[in-house]
Amino acid sequence: MPTDPRILAITDRIRTRSRDRREAYLDRISRAAEAGPARAHLSCSNQAHAYAATGDDKAAMAGSRAPHLGIVTAYNDMLSAHQPFENFPQRIRAAARAAGATAQVAGGVPAMCDGVTQGQPGMELSLFSRDVIALSAGVAMSHNCFDAALWLGVCDKIVPGLIIAAATFGHVPAVFVPAGPMTSGLPNDEKAKVRQAFAAGQATRADLMSAEMASYHGPGTCTFYGTANTNQMLMEFMGLHLPGTSFVNPGTLLRAALTEAAVARAAAITALGNDYRPAGRIIDERAFVNGIVGLMATGGSTNLVLHLPAMARAAGIELELADFAQISEVVPLMAKVYPNGLADVNHFHAAGGLGYMIGELLSAGLLHDDVETIAGPGLARYTEEPKLTEAGLTWTPGSGESLNDRILRPVADPFQPSGGLRHLTGNLGDAVIKTSAVATERHVIEAPVRIFHDQNDVKKAFQAHEFTKDTIVVVRFQGPRANGMPELHSLTPILAVLQDRGLKVALVTDGRMSGASGKVPAAIHVAPEAATGGPLARLRDGDVIRLDAVTGRLEALVDGLEDRAPLVPDLSANQHGIGRELFGLFRQHAGPATKGASPLF
Repeated sequence: MPTDPRILAITDRIRTRSRDRREAYLDRISRAAEAGPARAHLSCSNQAHAYAATGDDKAAMAGSRAPHLGIVTAYNDMLSAHQPFENFPQRIRAAARAAGATAQVAGGVPAMCDGVTQGQPGMELSLFSRDVIALSAGVAMSHNCFDAALWLGVCDKIVPGLIIAAATFGHVPAVFVPAGPMTSGLPNDEKAKVRQAFAAGQATRADLMSAEMASYHGPGTCTFYGTANTNQMLMEFMGLHLPGTSFVNPGTLLRAALTEAAVARAAAITALGNDYRPAGRIIDERAFVNGIVGLMATGGSTNLVLHLPAMARAAGIELELADFAQISEVVPLMAKVYPNGLADVNHFHAAGGLGYMIGELLSAGLLHDDVETIAGPGLARYTEEPKLTEAGLTWTPGSGESLNDRILRPVADPFQPSGGLRHLTGNLGDAVIKTSAVATERHVIEAPVRIFHDQNDVKKAFQAHEFTKDTIVVVRFQGPRANGMPELHSLTPILAVLQDRGLKVALVTDGRMSGASGKVPAAIHVAPEAATGGPLARLRDGDVIRLDAVTGRLEALVDGLEDRAPLVPDLSANQHGIGRELFGLFRQHAGPATKGASPLF
């Protein structure tokens, strides 16, 4: 099916806007590629240091003829999704030898768990951990020894940070290697009910702890469709995973076989062979459009609206919020995965998963098929399903139909005619809202505001029973320059309680919500942020705001807003403790949320 003219027009606008930056980027990586395999330019002393501890692989490495693969790993066992990576290097080295290559851990990158830091001071480091990951991966790759790289990461800021690094070393082929989701535990909706009951004083802490432990219970990605699993979707839609590999559980034979196949594929696409596939050529404007299409069709994480512009800029491409909004208008919502529905990612995968969705979207002309991927030319390969047979790993055509239409639907009969994210504009600036889990009757909220500068003060007001009428809660000075732009997910249960009591409530903030933000309307990532004198800093308690996700407007219904002096609060409390003092330069140099909030670009 030819690509839909509307998708082509959006892609052309991105290409035109990005032309100068992209051409300069491609020139840089072309010159790096023309220099030849990096190891040929290292001195004997350089190489001896690099290979000193590699045992039987030394001769192959020194010979410079066998492909040498760098492993960049985000392993730690604080993150359940990353715990399986502990033993991946050993498996990768063995698989590389079998493929006539060698492999080495080039370096590790930090990986923090937002689930641990939600509502805590450590969350103020979370967004900038993405850029630290990119910098750390840059240090790992700076040894300049590698013909291809294997990138081991899954969760929220880790994949975006690794993509920024992979794009920076765009002349080096890049294969992203996932670890898979944990098996299903306590259903996510049941966990959410216990959280709300605890917030309302109707459940004990022991009840809450029991529910949380039954939900997050083993190795693998959390099973709701938040940022981590949205990242995995993105890697398939952008052609950086092997087909069908995202949602295979850890510890299975198929997971192990897919990891080994990723190593063999990385060895096959280096400049030493005849199928050279540098990362910078794969992640072009068509790949980013495909990723945004996947984001809309699956109702994915709002965090990717923040990360994708930063990722794209590393590859010389300029994305704008309007691109997301225009793609959302074209692409239907095809999936219902918690918090958009009751299913988790294991149920989604069993119903047909990403292969089914990519096939449907290709058939409707809503994806670019004429792309390069690590698996070969064209995105059609990503409709195939990996299977482990007696003969080994193979890919077979997917079923081509949804096995559960309560979870997955075709383009012709979607859950909603447009995607799950909207761009909001108005006199309060630019923002985004995730609507896919919000009831239609709550897509428009107009109410007086109650203003807070700290999420804990919202909780205190709730506990004091101060919310008795329709209210839009404004939590400002939460942007990247104010305090690192933390997620405010811990507010979700209390706002949901208020909504369930019959109040019309919404959240407006220059901070973030969780990638699994759910049924409460939330206008987030407001830019310009309050700390730079943005309109949020001019609001006063009692001002009326209209949040309209139907027309895409976010308006303060007051006269003379622009004439008010912006509030300049004391933000010194955000600058110290739990490592925050180390990130002062990041806060000072962070860009606006609309461009990815990165201090690097």
